[in-house]
Amino acid sequence: MSGWPYEWFIGGRYLRSGHRNRFISFISGISIVGLALGVAVLLVVLSVSNGFESELRQRILGVASHATLTGVDYRLRDWTEVRAAALRHPQVVAAAPYIEEQGMLVNGQAVSGAKVRGILPEEEALVGTLDQHMKAGELSSLRDGAYRIVLGSALAGELEVGVGDSVIVVVAQGSATPFGVMPRMRRFTVSGIFSAGMYEYDRGLALVAMADAARLYRTGDSVTGLRLNVRDLYAAGRTVMEVARGLDGGGRYLVDNWTRRHSNFFSSIELFKSIMFVILLLVVAVAAVNIISTLVMVVKEKQGDIAILRTMGVPPRGILLVFVVQGAAIGLLGTLAGLGIGVLIAGNVESLVHMLESALGTRFMDAQVYFMSDLPAEVRSADVWRIGGTAFSLCCLSTLYPAWRASRTQPAEALRHE
Repeated sequence: MSGWPYEWFIGGRYLRSGHRNRFISFISGISIVGLALGVAVLLVVLSVSNGFESELRQRILGVASHATLTGVDYRLRDWTEVRAAALRHPQVVAAAPYIEEQGMLVNGQAVSGAKVRGILPEEEALVGTLDQHMKAGELSSLRDGAYRIVLGSALAGELEVGVGDSVIVVVAQGSATPFGVMPRMRRFTVSGIFSAGMYEYDRGLALVAMADAARLYRTGDSVTGLRLNVRDLYAAGRTVMEVARGLDGGGRYLVDNWTRRHSNFFSSIELFKSIMFVILLLVVAVAAVNIISTLVMVVKEKQGDIAILRTMGVPPRGILLVFVVQGAAIGLLGTLAGLGIGVLIAGNVESLVHMLESALGTRFMDAQVYFMSDLPAEVRSADVWRIGGTAFSLCCLSTLYPAWRASRTQPAEALRHE
């Protein structure tokens, strides 16, 4: 046994049944396969959920900033000083001013409401990735006085316009005329169309040059606020609070961050992952229960061996450890195999989905419905440890009852039937 404890040696030998009963070895193999499949499915589902969450976060942050800072009346008049103070914070990477108001876009008989955001294109590239999602035109086409507009793809489709067409932006603020109060409006030329992959933005956002927005909404030198890009996006809330408190009259500012604006959405994803973990863990639990039946049959088959070991002086604790080692070995083999299969499938899930789509002649992920054509997956070490630890713990717990029954075997009773 070369220094190995006898419990380990005997438990390892019992993994493969003797020539009298090969059925038990078959059942042990089935237990390992069932456990491996359960662990693999659980890891793949959580990895796909992680990839979906990361992809959505990336798309959201491509349009929405990590954090925003504005005045209590949604006006920031001394924004240049506030921007300089924000950039002095060690966690702030960039700060871009913006003007955002509601507007109504009109093209002939097509009318649609949307948020109109005035930006500085060169600054916007520092706080978002919208310039990387342009389907037509360029974000840099938004220049002061050119009265150009960039629309989301769904919004452009609803208005039935493309690059080079014109739309009229109507705002709720009125202008006094001899005919009464008339809503203020301005004609803009469509110079670009973006597709962020999020219907909320593709359908409800239009971008114009900040100076043009200031003239349209008559905001003067003030802006709506600052969009901040921070080093640690998960600490965006704390960072923007520190920036606001560091300003003169810190109570005169409103702060917001991406985790707060989309908290319900990401909470739903986390809830889904938790529910799926519990449901699929039942599959692992069923496989772990199979270990009980396997060990019960092994104990029944090895009654004579147990009696001989007891007469040789092996205490009940030693007998218990023999069968615990056997069950734990089955659990360890099944868990490791499942984790390996799960990581392999999760790492190639997109290729596998494309192969199935080609073979079946269908498409599982329609971009018009799900806003993404691929099925992303992200394997996280925390999930690997959690799934592996939980599965192995269930397997170890499953060994206790059969091992306890084996340790209670009386040598005389067992040898009487041999």
